Amino acid sequence: MSHARATLLSLFWLLAVLYAASLAAGELPDFTRLVERNSPGVVNISTTRKHKPLEFPDNLQIPDLPDSDALRDFLRRFLERHPGGEGGDPGLPEGPGSDSLGSGCIISADGYIITNHHVIDGADEITVRLSDRREFRAEVIGSDPRSDIALLKIDATDLPVLRLGSSEKLKVGEWVLAIGSPFGFEHSATAGIVSAKGRSLPSEQYVPFIQTDVAINPGNSGGPLFNLDGEVVGINSQIYSRTGGFMGLSFAIPIDVAMDVVRQLKETGKVTRGWLGVYIQEVTKELADSFGMAQPRGALVAQVLPDSPAAKAGIQVGDIILALDGKPIQRSSDLPPMVGRYRAGARAELTVLRNGKEIRLRVVIEALPEEGRLGAAGGGAGELRMDKLGLVLRPLDEEHRQKLHVMEGVLVARVTRGPARDAGLRSGDVIVRIDNRPVADLDAFREGIAAIEPGHSVALLVQREGGPVFVPLRIPK
Repeated sequence: MSHARATLLSLFWLLAVLYAASLAAGELPDFTRLVERNSPGVVNISTTRKHKPLEFPDNLQIPDLPDSDALRDFLRRFLERHPGGEGGDPGLPEGPGSDSLGSGCIISADGYIITNHHVIDGADEITVRLSDRREFRAEVIGSDPRSDIALLKIDATDLPVLRLGSSEKLKVGEWVLAIGSPFGFEHSATAGIVSAKGRSLPSEQYVPFIQTDVAINPGNSGGPLFNLDGEVVGINSQIYSRTGGFMGLSFAIPIDVAMDVVRQLKETGKVTRGWLGVYIQEVTKELADSFGMAQPRGALVAQVLPDSPAAKAGIQVGDIILALDGKPIQRSSDLPPMVGRYRAGARAELTVLRNGKEIRLRVVIEALPEEGRLGAAGGGAGELRMDKLGLVLRPLDEEHRQKLHVMEGVLVARVTRGPARDAGLRSGDVIVRIDNRPVADLDAFREGIAAIEPGHSVALLVQREGGPVFVPLRIPK
């Protein structure tokens, strides 16, 4: 082969490679116009929280422990330094305050803004900063811990408004883009794809989260998730991380869910959801075989709460709920958000598998009970969920009674984001006293919390492996 021919052949292959690369590059989206057009509708949110003093009740006494006990010595020294529990100057001095950052979406020209509940929860002051560097003090119109959505209002007009899309039309594999303020770096844009839809997280069963691989970090919370048409399809809410930073798993609240919450907050200042009154679990392959099912699907009813809509409709333990108003339920996690969209008084039809046969039951949906009352019926059965505290409690069982050598108290079943986690409570703890009063059951704990003025702290005596410990729990406003 001549030198000229070899050179020509090499040039041909080089051009082919460059052409293929250009084709591949041409298939990737160009986000520049999307970012330029939508950045003005994204705001930076900063909050200030004053450190509240820890106040002890006047009758707080050191537990009856041996004089040589290390915990008794620690408590004696602590109360001598901070004598609020002995009638002196109550509590610890106020700190200078702490700041946190988040993002938000302008949804109306007259100043309505969506962000996350956890961004503004407990804030004494909220500041909204626009892309043109103007700053406004924000008012909280309403906030919903369960969906992690908050609605703010600033006194401004002619604001740039983001276009809202439909999360229902979003497809797995579709390109999406986020704009926010990670670690305070304002109007940062990151892109990725939709990894999954309808994800149920342990911290919230009423939101079918959008999972993405978009790089989301602290400060992105409350910011928009866009599709390629520049429409907001989700509100970035949280990440899965073992380090505190992005690890490839981000979760956004579907915009359809967020706007339903916004409408209710505007109209009534609170959010109501539909409720069946059942505890459900996943149908595994083994359970499916035992029920004579060809494949696992549906939601297996493990408990029916007394006097609940489910009980009135005739739902029984062992039933498998296959569909709601004809919409199939593939996984148990599908059911709560589906029921949650119904309003109190709505009628629905359930398709249920019972004893190998499909039957249909009519049910009248009721409103999800107020926080702290879910599952309290039936002699303390069920659980006590307190979203404002980030705490789920259950009655003390025999296993933990023997393991921790306690006679009464309530078991910490789960700790989510909120004051309980900030205070250091852990799953498996047993709360035995609140405000120096014994906690016999879930009702006693709920009544004890209700007696504490919002914004103040209360001392909890917690029994855990390693011994008892006092935990200061701040009750949010």
